[in-house]
Amino acid sequence: MEAQRGGKDGIEVKYIADVYTGFSEKFGLPRQSGIVPELTGRIVFRPEFRNPDAIREIEKFTHLWILFDFSLAHRDEWSPTVRPPRLGGNRCVGVFASRSPFRPNPIGLSCVKLEKVSGTENEGKVLIVSGIDVVSGTPVIDIKPYLPISDCRPDAAGGYSDEMAGYELNVEFAPGVYEKIPENDRDAVTGCIKSDPRPSYHDDPERVYGMVYKGLEIKFKVSESTAYVLSAEETDNDS
Repeated sequence: MEAQRGGKDGIEVKYIADVYTGFSEKFGLPRQSGIVPELTGRIVFRPEFRNPDAIREIEKFTHLWILFDFSLAHRDEWSPTVRPPRLGGNRCVGVFASRSPFRPNPIGLSCVKLEKVSGTENEGKVLIVSGIDVVSGTPVIDIKPYLPISDCRPDAAGGYSDEMAGYELNVEFAPGVYEKIPENDRDAVTGCIKSDPRPSYHDDPERVYGMVYKGLEIKFKVSESTAYVLSAEETDNDS
């Protein structure tokens, strides 16, 4: 029996869609999908896959699995171990015991909520989702419905991720800064900072971090368990 039925070169993978979000850079993104439910995205199918029959009855599902290409993490070589930033950057785990983007095949997996199916003449049917955790422009490999009867495992162990369960920062805004953020984006920005995008080995209360979201560069510091948002200014780096 052949060990690899797909043949020497495996399968051909096609990009079926692209995700558009408020993040043009990786820093600030939630570490996993669903952590910041206020973050929304648009999944726009590529022309070849804009047949409306391909998503027939998708509205009957509340959540979807999105398989995507970690397009900003391509490398020529791979390592069997990685150092998750959430574990301080000095503890190795197996790459297959992690969700690191640096993998033999840089494929990501996100569970998102399907808010609605929209559409335009130019883009065809578009999926509006929430709880997204990818950079704008990320190519999608596949979309599958989330099935509670089989995908939900309430008794599952989360390994080392359980060590950080429930962790979040308090968020305080300097006077006038909160008002500079568009009202519809305030909860999303607050949620991203609350989830603490810093590597765990960063612990300098004077260090200023910059997160770009929908054309706003948002700067903040972190001292103990509180993030202090210092400014929110327009930038040319808009997604």
